[in-house]
Amino acid sequence: MSVSVPLKAALRGRCGVCSEGKLFEGFLTLKSRCDHCGQDFTVADTADGPAFFVGFFIMIVLAPFYFILPVAEIPISAKVLGYGVVLAATVGLAYWLLPLAKAVLFNLQIYHRAEQAQFEDQAPK
Repeated sequence: MSVSVPLKAALRGRCGVCSEGKLFEGFLTLKSRCDHCGQDFTVADTADGPAFFVGFFIMIVLAPFYFILPVAEIPISAKVLGYGVVLAATVGLAYWLLPLAKAVLFNLQIYHRAEQAQFEDQAPK
C-alpha cells in the first residue's frame, strides 16, 4: 500500500487501513477502533500536532491582514468590518482544517506504525 492511500482516506475522514470506516465519533474525537476493519485507533495519538500546523498555516496566511488594516488609509468602519472578516476567516479556516489535519497525521501514524515514545528505566541494577 502506498502512502497516498491513507492520505486520500484522511481527506474523506476515513480509516487509513481500509479506507471505509469513519475516524471520528465527534468533531475532533477519534473512535476507539474502525467499524469496518477493526483497526485499533488507540495505538496512535496526534496530540497537539494538528493544532500547531493549522495555527501556523493560518498565521502565515492571515497575519499580514491584521498588520495592514491598522495602517490602511480607510475609514474606521471599513477597518472594523475588515477585522470582522479576517477574524471570521481565521475561525472558519481553523474549524475546517483541524479535523483534516488530525485525520492526515493520525493516518500517517497508523501507516508508519508510529507510537508514542516510551522511556524505559535506564538506571543500572
